Amino acid sequence: MQNKYKSIRPFIGSKDFTTSRNFYRDLGFEENVLAPNLSVFKAGNQAFYLQDAYVKDWVDNTMLFMEVADVAAFWEELVKLNLPEKYEGVRIIPVRELDWGKECFVHDPSGILWHFGEFKVL
Repeated sequence: MQNKYKSIRPFIGSKDFTTSRNFYRDLGFEENVLAPNLSVFKAGNQAFYLQDAYVKDWVDNTMLFMEVADVAAFWEELVKLNLPEKYEGVRIIPVRELDWGKECFVHDPSGILWHFGEFKVL
């Protein structure tokens, strides 16, 4: 391919669009409303689209990986947000070390699984 790729923006669903919008803003993403049923959420150069659409099998099988500079520092900030107390169904899973790096996990209010990770420097 001669074309240069610039970004990738997945589309994800939500069981309750308003709850998910609030959750992602609390998680630190900036929201730009595109339509009554669609928003784009950005953090730095990364982005994803959140839809007011829920298909259980699709949402239950959605996973996203987002690389962070320091997963331990990210985890500390994440814990302070108290997201599981604020949002029903949200779970956070502590950092674990693997042979490729480290990661922690966040299940959003709809059940989408986020991996927040840091790759080992080789």
